[in-house]
Amino acid sequence: MVHALVILSGYRGEVTVGNALITSYSKCGCFGFAKKVFDEMVARNIVTWTAVISGLVQNGFYDYGLKLFTKMRDEFVDPNSLTYLSLLSACSGLQALRDGKQIHGLVLKLGCHSDMCIESALMDMYSKCGSMEDALQIFYSADKLDDVSMTVILVGFAQNGLEEEAIQVFVKMVKSGIDIDPNMVSAILGVFGADTSMAFGQQIHSLVIKKRFGANTYVSNGLMNMYSKCGTLEDSTKVFQRMPQKNSVSWNSIIAAFARHGDGLKAIELYEEMLSDGIEPTDVTFLSLLHACSHVGLVDKGVEFFESMSKVHQINPRMEHCACVVDMLGRARLLSEAKDFVDKLPVKPGILVWQALLGACAIHGKWRDRAMAIKRMKEAGLAKETGISWIEIEKNVHSFVVCDRMHPQADSIYSVLAQMFLQLVDEGYQPDKRFILYYLDQDEEMVASP
Repeated sequence: MVHALVILSGYRGEVTVGNALITSYSKCGCFGFAKKVFDEMVARNIVTWTAVISGLVQNGFYDYGLKLFTKMRDEFVDPNSLTYLSLLSACSGLQALRDGKQIHGLVLKLGCHSDMCIESALMDMYSKCGSMEDALQIFYSADKLDDVSMTVILVGFAQNGLEEEAIQVFVKMVKSGIDIDPNMVSAILGVFGADTSMAFGQQIHSLVIKKRFGANTYVSNGLMNMYSKCGTLEDSTKVFQRMPQKNSVSWNSIIAAFARHGDGLKAIELYEEMLSDGIEPTDVTFLSLLHACSHVGLVDKGVEFFESMSKVHQINPRMEHCACVVDMLGRARLLSEAKDFVDKLPVKPGILVWQALLGACAIHGKWRDRAMAIKRMKEAGLAKETGISWIEIEKNVHSFVVCDRMHPQADSIYSVLAQMFLQLVDEGYQPDKRFILYYLDQDEEMVASP
């Protein structure tokens, strides 16, 4: 309506009005109209170009935004810091490190690299592109850091699997007297996994209580995940029950917590409560539900959930969902159905699907099928991820993999294990040979692995 009034009032040729229309349409998600206004403008300035590039990025058209920037430079329009902010966001979205570095070079030439917003955008871009060294270089060389910068670097550590580094930086922040805000707490809670110290997580929770961040939904979601991944379902449930407001992430977190701890029926019950509460499920919700159904043997219910993703909720299943279905069928001894499911996938199976099928074959002693699955994985150029175990003793987490001798006390550990095994044998223990790894030799004979 306002656009119509602009035309009727004769302001169609005003650059400032055109700029405002582009911004308005972009923020309303109607980028087609914004682009049409842009194309019809006779005169354009830097604000016009920045508005349209920003609109493209805000609506997820990252590649188009970068292409339009090239066109802008061809017309000899000098970008400003706001233009570069949008371009760096586009590079983050595309994980385009090469383009990001080129933008960084232009920022340095312009002299606005010390702007805190630009610094945060650069750190975010490098983090999302997996180049944490570059992100840290900007972080440590900054004259001044704000809460956004510190949150970005913590999130970057988490996204790149650098949990220890994130914890070290966060501890330094606290000790140096930096004012910790809810976003920073939420970011550090995001680094927690099953091999992270729960003692440190409890210290974070104490900080949350001290600073009265408990009402913050994102902080509470982080606490739920932290307790769940560290093995304390009861504390995770308490956090959920005390939340004044719950969003989809809150429900996903508590459903995942019960699924992770083997209580599939409770996870499904919570899903029904979530729907009753008017919260729409996401792809993450269904990952937890399929995981829950797999561990309690609810195959029909699991298949129902999988089919409802696309048919009811218009969510396209990812490879992780397909792997859950294979795992669910395998655990229920429906190996033929699992193999048929893999063969009928519309896309090439990924490593997660093959791992699930391998696990199903191993559980039920189908060594020949397992060998064939391994062969197909090798042909596809895929490698099985290494399993890991861990234990927390006196606030220190000790991790182990098969045949691991990296631990500083490895000799002592293996010595104790050997003594324990001898005592077990003396007590009449006999290994369960169903779970001894077999492989096929060239003569197709079944041979026990040493």
